[in-house]
Amino acid sequence: MAKITSIEISRHRLPLDPPFKASWDGRPRTGFDAAIVRIRDDEGREGVGSGDLMLGFEGHEDLFIGEDPRHVERHYEVLSHLQFHYGRCWPVDLALWDLAGKITGEPVWRMLGGRADKVRLYASSGVLRDHGAMAETAERFLAEGFPAMKVRFTSSAGGRESWREDVKALESIRARVGSKLDLMVDCNQGWRMPWDTSAAWTFKDALSVARELEKLGIYWMEEPLHRADRRGMADLRQAVSIRIAGGEMTRELHEFRDLVEGRCLDVLQPDVALVGGITGLRRVALMAREAGLAFTPHSWTNGIGVLANAHLTAGIGEAPWLEWPYDPPEWSLARRDYPMQTPLVAKDGWLHLGEAPGLGFALDEERLAATRVG
Repeated sequence: MAKITSIEISRHRLPLDPPFKASWDGRPRTGFDAAIVRIRDDEGREGVGSGDLMLGFEGHEDLFIGEDPRHVERHYEVLSHLQFHYGRCWPVDLALWDLAGKITGEPVWRMLGGRADKVRLYASSGVLRDHGAMAETAERFLAEGFPAMKVRFTSSAGGRESWREDVKALESIRARVGSKLDLMVDCNQGWRMPWDTSAAWTFKDALSVARELEKLGIYWMEEPLHRADRRGMADLRQAVSIRIAGGEMTRELHEFRDLVEGRCLDVLQPDVALVGGITGLRRVALMAREAGLAFTPHSWTNGIGVLANAHLTAGIGEAPWLEWPYDPPEWSLARRDYPMQTPLVAKDGWLHLGEAPGLGFALDEERLAATRVG
């Protein structure tokens, strides 16, 4: 029986020049932080996870040392308790799955059910550009083989003056590419950055926006209301033909149960690096499947987080797309995937996962050494 012998966490920061000004933030980001989790067993194998900052984990390594890394359900329970008391430490779960795959010689997607070894991607933009530049971005995504694109609306933190300007940007995209791309919209109302104290949209605000989005044939409307407004989401879902998506920052699995039972959403979007890990979210994926809802994770962390979400999505199967954070030059693949030896590659809008054991990637040790902090 394999046993965990050590857990090591290192923290890294990639300088960003030019800065990345995320639509949901308002403050230009001049660095991209990553925490790398390495879990080793008594035969010298190493599993790696990343995607959240691992705040609050140090000092609890003893809860895992000496245990079999493949006992992921046991480890999930411990991590869920740590989340309650301290913070989100789900990259540990990703590292455990990576290590379990290396022990068994299987890719994670197969260990999770093996429905597919690839996932279809939608290009997820992050920068608020002028209308013409947004249309050019859509053209580029279409030329690269992506079937769909997500457009960000401004948050109260800054950007365009109002959602009406955001709608004009969508109109410019439609005028340029027609119906060749499916379009989704992230309304950025579900949560706020720590310094942003403005209120989220009311139900009537969201309904007004949804009526305009219906005219443009938008596929889904993401986070149109505060995450706690379940009644509003359910009512909005019934009032409009657009799919309502959300749940990317929902913390607890019982909250997803309530969202499903309340028929609040059409699309569930939790991220394995931020919520529940692979072990927890496979429950949500199957819950969504049984309820006839879509499960397609949020994945705005780094390439390791994207890859972990892809393995879950492929293994469980039937997600229409997976989010592919990509908006060069500010958010390039080289920036997003800097901890990895080779950035992930989309081929004609698909990510192929292959047969490599575990999550199937290697770290760029030189880059990690150069960016290490703390």
